[in-house]
Amino acid sequence: MSDNRLAGADFVRAAACIMVVGSHVAQRIAPTVLPAWGQTTQLIWMMGTFGVGAFFVLSGYLLARPFWVALDAGEPMPSLRTYALRRAARILPGFYLALTVSFVLSFTLLKFPFDGTLVLRYVAGLLLVADFHWLTWFPVEFDGPLWSIGCEITSYALLPIGLALVFALPLKGWVSRLVWLAVLLLAIGAQLLVVQYLQPDDYHRSWDYGNVGGAKVWMPNYSPVGFFAVFALGALAAGVQVRLAKWRSLAFDVLALAGVGIVVWSFVARYWDVDSFGLANIPYDHPRFAIGVALILCALPSAVVLPRLTETAPVAFLARISFGIYVWHFLFMEMVRVLYQPVYGYWGMHNCVQWGWLSAEVVVAAIVVATLSYYFFEAPIIRWARGLERRPPKVAALSEPVPT
Repeated sequence: MSDNRLAGADFVRAAACIMVVGSHVAQRIAPTVLPAWGQTTQLIWMMGTFGVGAFFVLSGYLLARPFWVALDAGEPMPSLRTYALRRAARILPGFYLALTVSFVLSFTLLKFPFDGTLVLRYVAGLLLVADFHWLTWFPVEFDGPLWSIGCEITSYALLPIGLALVFALPLKGWVSRLVWLAVLLLAIGAQLLVVQYLQPDDYHRSWDYGNVGGAKVWMPNYSPVGFFAVFALGALAAGVQVRLAKWRSLAFDVLALAGVGIVVWSFVARYWDVDSFGLANIPYDHPRFAIGVALILCALPSAVVLPRLTETAPVAFLARISFGIYVWHFLFMEMVRVLYQPVYGYWGMHNCVQWGWLSAEVVVAAIVVATLSYYFFEAPIIRWARGLERRPPKVAALSEPVPT
């Protein structure tokens, strides 16, 4: 299996996308109009917020893997210039587009009050530091999921710093993975300090005061440090997978199914609590849920049967446009609520048929926009950035050859 087409990666990405969108759709129907089994189903779908955790595990896994490959081969760390170019090209165009469109629509079409705080939040989003404070945690109104992008970018920055420690030590093989485990534990310890000492004040600390008040509810349990711990667990999974990559066996199919079982166990154990704060108050039942996802990612590349089910064209397509779906679907939901159907809010819909049609239209619109955004906006920028990777820096070109 090639390094850039690992079995299981597209499956996890597509599943995480479905989980997140499904959770937001499920939030819009009032449970009182559902039968008992429907209420239970709704609660389980609302647990789709765990998809955010799956995205962080997957990102850590994919981004750390080239570093582990280089370490085991006795090579230096991969180029941080290439690393930064690829991350910026993949994330920033789609993020900036959704951020800016949401910002402009918020105070024009959607009539949200325009003030200095709204501008400050937007600028913090542009500068990729919105995740550092509750005031800017949600960088725009009407597109709540954009909060996670700042945390992910912080994780992008912390990953090579932690791996530099691993490369600096004269350790290889499984021992080097133990060093990364120490980095993971350090991140969990930092999260404990954040929870202890960075509690927001109680003034307007409630979802009744909008996204800013809600951010004060979430923080500091939701923090960039805590999500780096989730990300770092994915990076550890990559280190394990690289050591196992040469093997192929049905035993790995069993291990992947065990990972699915852990994910299901996490859902069943915590289905009544969408935040499901776990170790160090990290959301999404950490580390149980993240371990389940990590086990799937470790095992599927070496599995024999399951990749025939997970590596399909529809899964690959959904994975390809999943980022666009993630950053656009909630904005469309909020536009429906503000402009057309005011009760299309949290537990607001009592007409199941109308809820179903509105939700289907929103999802289809998000898929269409995400597809157009990827193929006509994001993909060209990605290809352009890949071209930059092959151009050596001018200073280096004058001094010595630069390997490609």
